[in-house]
Amino acid sequence: MTDTFEDCILAAQAELKMARNLIRDEISNYPVPISGCDVQFNTLLAERQKVSAALRSLEEAVFVPTPRTPAPKAGIESR
Repeated sequence: MTDTFEDCILAAQAELKMARNLIRDEISNYPVPISGCDVQFNTLLAERQKVSAALRSLEEAVFVPTPRTPAPKAGIESR
C-alpha cells in the first residue's frame, strides 16, 4: 500500500488527537491536591500544549508568497 502525503498528515492528526485525549484523561485523573511545583503535573500541561500546537500547525492554512501574491492580503496581480 502506497501512502500519499495527505494520508500521512491524516495519520499524524489522528495520532496527535489520541495523544491529546490520553493526556487529558491523565490530567483529569491526577490525584488532588495539585501543588504549583508538581513536576509531573507541569510536564503533562507542557506536553498538552505541544500536542495542541502540533495539531494547530497541521490544520491551519499556510501562506506561501509568490511573485503574484507577495503578501497575504496583496490580492492577485493581473498581467
